[in-house]
Amino acid sequence: MISVNEFKTGLTIEVDNDIWSVVEFQHVKPGKGAAFVRSKLRSMRSGNIQEKTFRAGEKVEKAHLENSKMSYLYSSGDVHTFMDTSSYEQLELSSDQIRHQLRYLIENMEVQILTYGDEILGVEVPNTVELKVTDTEPGVKGDTASGGTKPATVETGLTVHVPFFVNEGDTLIIDTREGKYVSRG
Repeated sequence: MISVNEFKTGLTIEVDNDIWSVVEFQHVKPGKGAAFVRSKLRSMRSGNIQEKTFRAGEKVEKAHLENSKMSYLYSSGDVHTFMDTSSYEQLELSSDQIRHQLRYLIENMEVQILTYGDEILGVEVPNTVELKVTDTEPGVKGDTASGGTKPATVETGLTVHVPFFVNEGDTLIIDTREGKYVSRG
């Protein structure tokens, strides 16, 4: 058990028969009445975000997740194959199980598979990934003065907004937490 006063971003807890990851939290001490903790939680099973308020000092069950290092091998239709880098065992996951991470997965990428008991909760990709631009409009000389952006599609199909100087074939560093362009690779 853990007190809600000890919440940290990324902490995993078990509430209402679901596994939740703490996205945001705020300790509130109103002038009148009892203190409470306002939180934003993401379901590890469905990906849905829910706001929940706890009384200060309330106890919740901490969820212990297992991480195993795996390498993404390939996809075959709706099935994606991963291999354990130490035991060489293979694991197949459906597109529904990893729909948010599919935008960043490329072959041979090292990922963490999150499990709770025997249940696979999902895939954790690195915070930043390098992806190659497959389609974008060419930049026009003088466009950079405005500091604007244009859409670019990368090799996984993800579309991000990039500066005008980015061209097809460039490698970009993308932040997987927000799905945004960071810099050229």
